Amino acid sequence: MSDDAAHVVVELAKRGKLVVGEPYFAPGVPLVIDRKGSGEARSGDLAVVDQNRRRARLQRVLGRANDIEAVLEGLLVHTGARTDFEPYDLPDPSLEGRVDLRDLTTFTIDPETAKDFDDALSIREEPEGLRAWVHIADVSAFVPAGSPLDRGAAERSFTTYVPGRAAPMLPPELADDRCSLRPYEDRVTVTVELPPTGTPSIYRSVIRSDARLTYGQAERREAAPDIAEALELTDRLTAAMRERRFARGALRIETPEIAFEFDGHGRVGRAWKESEPTAHRLVEELMIAANEAVAELLSSRRRAALYRVHERPGPTAIELLVAKLADLRVPTPPVPEHLSPAAAAGVAAAASELVMEYVKRSHRGAEAFPALVLRSLKQARYHPENLGHSGLASPAYCHFTSPIRRYPDLVVHRALLRELGLSDDPGPADLEALAEHTSAREREAAQIEYLADEICLAWLLEDELFERGWDAEWEGEVVGLIGAGLFVRFGEVFEGFLPSRRLGGDFFEPNALGTALAGRRGGGTYRLGDDISVRVEKVERAEGKIELAPAANRRRRRRE
Repeated sequence: MSDDAAHVVVELAKRGKLVVGEPYFAPGVPLVIDRKGSGEARSGDLAVVDQNRRRARLQRVLGRANDIEAVLEGLLVHTGARTDFEPYDLPDPSLEGRVDLRDLTTFTIDPETAKDFDDALSIREEPEGLRAWVHIADVSAFVPAGSPLDRGAAERSFTTYVPGRAAPMLPPELADDRCSLRPYEDRVTVTVELPPTGTPSIYRSVIRSDARLTYGQAERREAAPDIAEALELTDRLTAAMRERRFARGALRIETPEIAFEFDGHGRVGRAWKESEPTAHRLVEELMIAANEAVAELLSSRRRAALYRVHERPGPTAIELLVAKLADLRVPTPPVPEHLSPAAAAGVAAAASELVMEYVKRSHRGAEAFPALVLRSLKQARYHPENLGHSGLASPAYCHFTSPIRRYPDLVVHRALLRELGLSDDPGPADLEALAEHTSAREREAAQIEYLADEICLAWLLEDELFERGWDAEWEGEVVGLIGAGLFVRFGEVFEGFLPSRRLGGDFFEPNALGTALAGRRGGGTYRLGDDISVRVEKVERAEGKIELAPAANRRRRRRE
C-alpha cells in the first residue's frame, strides 16, 4: 500500500563504528543506517527505515524493541496497515432536509476502548409495540466520492485493530471526532426506523446522543433513569429478534475473543477470553436488522451495491462435517439422503446448535469442535449482487452500520442515498473489482489482527515462563492438527504447535477424516478435543510462534 513497501522495521544495533538495522518481523540482511538524520536513535530502538538508498535512512523511531506497544506499532507499519492520509477539506454538512431526531433519547454502546462510534440507538414503547431507531454516522457527508480521501479509504478498505491501537481507515479528525456519534453533540446520520410492524423507514437525520455507554455499563444498567429504561426495552426487543433469527436457521457458533491489558511498562500484563456480553447482543440484533432493511430495499429494486454474501455450504462439505463430528462422538443432526444446498445449510445450523450444547455440557472441544463447523462453510465476502447470507439465514444482507471503519458500508450508504433520491453520485465504475479488493483487504486485516494477538501472547508467555521456569508443564487441549503435528491450546489463552516428530516412538499421520493423528505402529492416537500435557520448547516473539513438546511424564487423557 502506497510507498510504505520501501519501509522496513528494524531493531537498531551498533557494530563498531556503524549503526545497523536488523529486520525485525522478517528475515533479511542487516541494513547500514545513514548517520545523517539518525538523531537520538539508540541501540535497542525499534525504528522505521527507508531502504531505497545505498544506506538506509532513518524515518522515525517507534520506541524500544522491548516495549510491546512499539512492536505493535511496528507491525502496523511492516504490514502496510499504517499509511499516511491524503490531504482533504473538512466540509460542514447542512442540516437542511434532515429529519430532526434530537429530542429522542439516544445512546451508544461500545467497548470501553472505542474511540469511533458508528452507531447509536433509540427505542420507544407504543401501543402497537416497540419502535426502534438505528442511527448510523453519515460518513458520505464528509467524504466526497472520488476525492483523494475517498480513494485512500477505498485502498485501505478497513480499520485494522491490534491490542491497544488501530490503523484507521479515515483520518482521526473524522473517525474519532466529526463522524463519531459522540454524546451531547449534534451529528448527521442515516437512520433506519424499525416500526413494531410493517416496513422500515430509512432517511437522513440529525441526532444528539444522550449517553456513551460501555458494554459493562449497559450490562449493569449504569445509566440515567431514562437510558436505563431504554436499555430494558432494547433487551426485550432484541431477545425476541435473536430467537426469531435462530428459529429461521441462523448459525449459533460462539467464539470468544482474547482481550489484553498492558502493564504500562512495555509488557503485556494479562490476557483473558472475553465472552460476548449481553449488551453486545442488544447492539448486534439491531445492527443486523438495519443491515437487512437496507439490503432488502436495494435488492428488491435490483440495485447493484456491495452486498455481504455468505453462500450456502456445499453438500459434500456438510456430509464430511457430520462424519467428523460423529467420529469425535459429538451429537449430530440427521442428514437427508439427497442433500441439496438449502438442506445442507439447515444441517449446518442444526449441527452448530448441537455442537455448542455439547461443548457446554461436556467441557470438551470448546475450540476444536466449533472450528470444524466454521471450516465446513464457505467464506463470507462482498459481491455486487445479492446472493443471500446463509450464516444469518438472511435472504438479503449488506454491511451498512460501520462506515467509519469499513469502506463497503460507505459504498452501501451512497447506493442507498442515490436510491432515495438524496445523492447524484453515480457509484463506483467497477463494483466487481471493488468487491474483490475489499474482500481481500478484509482477509489481510484479519490476518494482521490475528498475528498481533499471537505476538502479545508470545510476550506474555515468556514472562510467565520466567516466573514458572521453562520446565513447567501445562494442561492443554488439541484444537487442530495437520500431518506435521498438533495445535494445542494451553493455559486458557496460549496456542502452540507440537510437531509430530516430538511425539516419539512412532510415525504419526492424520486418519482418513482428519480428526486425529495416529501412530502407524500403535504408538497412540491424538484426537481433536483430547487433553494433553505439554511444555514450551521455544518462543519466537517477533513471529508470535510457540513450539511445544510433550510434558516429561507424557500424560495424556481423553475426556469421554
